[in-house]
Amino acid sequence: MTVQNIAPPAIDPMMEAPDEYDSDLPPYMFGDSNTSQDFPTVRLTGFFQADAVWFSQDSKNIQAVGDVQNGADFRRARLAATGDAWENIGYMLEMDFAFPGRPSFMDVWLEVRDVLGGNTVRVGQYRQPIGMDALTSVKELTFLERALPFAFLPFRQIGAMYFGNTEDERSTYAISGFRYPTGPYGGNIGDSGGYGLATRLTHLLVDNGDGNGLVHIGADYSYANPANNLIQYRNQPEVFVTEAGGSNVPVGVPSAMPPFVDTGLISAQDYHLFDAELAYAIGSFYAQSEVLYSIVQQRNGEVDTFSGAYAHFGYFLTGETRAYNRKGGVFGRVKPLDPFNRDGGCGAWEIAGRWSYIDLNDKSIQGGRMTDLTFGLNWYLNQFTKFQFNYIHSFLHSSPAVYGPVVNNSNADIFALRAQVDF
Repeated sequence: MTVQNIAPPAIDPMMEAPDEYDSDLPPYMFGDSNTSQDFPTVRLTGFFQADAVWFSQDSKNIQAVGDVQNGADFRRARLAATGDAWENIGYMLEMDFAFPGRPSFMDVWLEVRDVLGGNTVRVGQYRQPIGMDALTSVKELTFLERALPFAFLPFRQIGAMYFGNTEDERSTYAISGFRYPTGPYGGNIGDSGGYGLATRLTHLLVDNGDGNGLVHIGADYSYANPANNLIQYRNQPEVFVTEAGGSNVPVGVPSAMPPFVDTGLISAQDYHLFDAELAYAIGSFYAQSEVLYSIVQQRNGEVDTFSGAYAHFGYFLTGETRAYNRKGGVFGRVKPLDPFNRDGGCGAWEIAGRWSYIDLNDKSIQGGRMTDLTFGLNWYLNQFTKFQFNYIHSFLHSSPAVYGPVVNNSNADIFALRAQVDF
């Protein structure tokens, strides 16, 4: 299943430095804190997303993937500590208490800033630099989940990355080396391969400032040789709900939403992943799209090509603009012009639409093909709180062969609500 994460928050010093002999204790326990050093600093941050989901499947879709259950779930519930260990050393330690295998590692890294021309080196587990959709903070997504092609990305792996941006902040660049595949607690072992590379370049062709027009382009590439000689691509139709443990679920009823497309385990030598990005924003309107191709070389010599793409738009009915994060090369947080509060205020209202596609069929691999059409309605009470509604119509053109006989042309309708707050 796909796994998603949040972007590092701004750093806000809140704690004095520990005594060098009692590193676990704050210095104010030993005297005047005003004479202490400024480091390390720490800030607690986190968020949760509570979802409710309803499904309507035709008979062929039930035959293809099973009878998917309605439900409610905490999609994410995360706590993180972030700050500076020194004036040029930052860190983040983030855990998720909602993801299966809880608690699980999310962003766990340290970084050295202002090296080699004012850039940054990051070491640990982090989101790999590939994909505009993937690198957008999960707290700031237009829809409940990332688009279908997200299934191709290596996403969080343990490694080292060098990244930065040009002085005018019109271009960003990043290159990362990592172990692959990384487990839920940041580990990887294996003599057969086990390494990967990811790189991303973005540029603003037009930059008239937020709300006045900008055009973003990007190119991404990733290569990996898996340590276990296995690769698997799969995804559900852009929504997820589960009951961890499933102790109260009747026998034969799925306790989690199953993947609608799934290659199964592929005995693979390596993969090459290519991604192209395009985004545009002016006034209250913005749009972005990506096209991805994954070329997998099996150990038996067969070469398979899988593909995916998406395009989405958003429009603010209340006049806001979608800010662009120039250092990250992604769209950023929505700030309502008139926040909802005790004295009134309507908040920010947004409508959105998305087309999303993934094709996991090629030669001996029949993982299925799927298209999703999504309508979204978002209400941002303030910049830290929002409610989201998604209606998704999923066209499952062909079901995965790993489920048995392939079922063609089935449909599912999905209705989902989310409440989110972050701090």
